[in-house]
Amino acid sequence: MNSSRNKDLILSVFSDTRTVFSLNDVAMLIGESEFKKLNERLNYYVRKGKLLRPRKGIYAKPGYKPEELACTLYTPSYISLEYVLQKAGVIFQYDERITVVSYLSRSVDIEGRIYAYRKIKGEILIVTQGIIQTGNVNIATPERAFLDILYLNKEYYFDNLNPLDKNLITKLLPEYNSNTLTAKVKKLFANG
Repeated sequence: MNSSRNKDLILSVFSDTRTVFSLNDVAMLIGESEFKKLNERLNYYVRKGKLLRPRKGIYAKPGYKPEELACTLYTPSYISLEYVLQKAGVIFQYDERITVVSYLSRSVDIEGRIYAYRKIKGEILIVTQGIIQTGNVNIATPERAFLDILYLNKEYYFDNLNPLDKNLITKLLPEYNSNTLTAKVKKLFANG
């Protein structure tokens, strides 16, 4: 193997702010178009312990951010639901899973951490309003996560609606195009 090309590869990966990369991400980062060779070079670093391979075609630096992995495993996707609502203090029940909204429903266990994906309609998934993007991580605001969970579940119990911005919820609501969801939100805030 050409050692200067490999040094450039590993230097490029470790100089990048991201901690998780798809094969395509690395190819674009170093300007490589031969995926087979690139995969071989990346797997060499996995064998040497310099990189991790949490899933086929996904590479990570040691100490990678689990939230970044969640958004890289299946794209498009964004972290939402219980994970966001728990951090915001809207629900108190502890859930260690990273909950993600995507184009499919699936639960994946990587290194003892559960990544739970829930399928949502494509028209909702592509709306960027209420989603904060930081590097490779897309994460819903508590208001977006609140609407997502109500949209996906017939009934859901919330411990504390106070952290939520009702005006923001009202602005996001039309994106879901659901009379049922609108009625649920009105009922919850009438009672709360």
